[in-house]
Amino acid sequence: MNYRTDDQLSILGFGCMRFPKKGNSFDMEEIEREITHAIDMGINYFDMAYIYSGIEEVFGKVMEKYGFRDKIKIATKLPHYLMKDVNDMQKHFDEQLARLKTDHVDYYLMHMLPDLKTWNSLIERGALDWLLRLKEEGKIKKLGFSYHGNTNLFLELLNAYDWDFCQVQYNYVDENSQAGRRGVEEAYKKGIPVIIMEPLKGGRLVNNLPKGALDAFSHSDRGYSPAEWGLRWLWDQQAVSVILSGMNSMEMLDENIRIANDVSVGSFTDADHAVLNKARDEIKKKIKVPCTGCAYCMPCPFGVDIPGSFHCLNTSYTDNYYVAIKEYFMCTSMKEQKSVASLCRKCGRCEQHCPQNIQIRNELVRVRRRFENPIFKLVNFVYGRMK
Repeated sequence: MNYRTDDQLSILGFGCMRFPKKGNSFDMEEIEREITHAIDMGINYFDMAYIYSGIEEVFGKVMEKYGFRDKIKIATKLPHYLMKDVNDMQKHFDEQLARLKTDHVDYYLMHMLPDLKTWNSLIERGALDWLLRLKEEGKIKKLGFSYHGNTNLFLELLNAYDWDFCQVQYNYVDENSQAGRRGVEEAYKKGIPVIIMEPLKGGRLVNNLPKGALDAFSHSDRGYSPAEWGLRWLWDQQAVSVILSGMNSMEMLDENIRIANDVSVGSFTDADHAVLNKARDEIKKKIKVPCTGCAYCMPCPFGVDIPGSFHCLNTSYTDNYYVAIKEYFMCTSMKEQKSVASLCRKCGRCEQHCPQNIQIRNELVRVRRRFENPIFKLVNFVYGRMK
């Protein structure tokens, strides 16, 4: 296994959210087999979250049974968006330690931290003092955040605190959206390890590819699978510290381990990039708005996240609607200040700065009609009452 960080994290991390099941129950025999094999092969970073139902408990049971706590790094996340105060945070953290059957968390993340205002609000409520106290007590070792949103907001968060690490969605289709290459490389310049989630967009860069993309891959003499193309593109970049994969079969686990053992930074050739660019172009033919995520249209005086809105609209056509509306909610509504498309007042200022000459006002109407349905509004209302 290859390792890139000072803490010697394996470049392949085990995303635990998709543990295999038998019917409605976890397949404990298979989970034990996969986890112990992963550790034997050098994987030492295991990612989970409080809201992943049953995952922390399952992992804690396996870890206690096989006694491998000292061989691994546990990463889990605090659902700050459900917290009213530090007492709530402490209650949830204690519950996580009990679930995991451990006395500390190695990598602790603020889950889906959306923007600087939310982080500042958490600080005002005493969250940072509490987290630093946990670090002093040795109950957490590293502090970071996971992020869904546009590049500019990510950079604001990145520069707001001396983070130990961060976790972002990044893949060859999202190269210029989400935190994007610019955000990933900026984190690397600051010496902040970057953990990659959704490297294959939840499998959609494997199982939902158009024929043109598959043809581009098949015409290469590399013989890589679509999954291998996506993973190698990421591992070719020095700024990528760990790639999380939701491995739920031994076949997938062994394939990813094989690739992780074979990669090195800078090994992607010009011909390789040409193949991947062709596949990306074929995938993006389904895109409705030619937004590159440059954010020249920002900031919107009324608070709309314009690049984020267009990214979600495009995702609803290139991937699937459920994934897109979930991401739209996370990126626009799970904030101290909402940034939904319906906030647009059609002032037109954004269009004066768009290098793609996009009719932004009209496209935001399309975003609103696609996503902001009665169910979306109800979820927004319920979420607002919970905060």
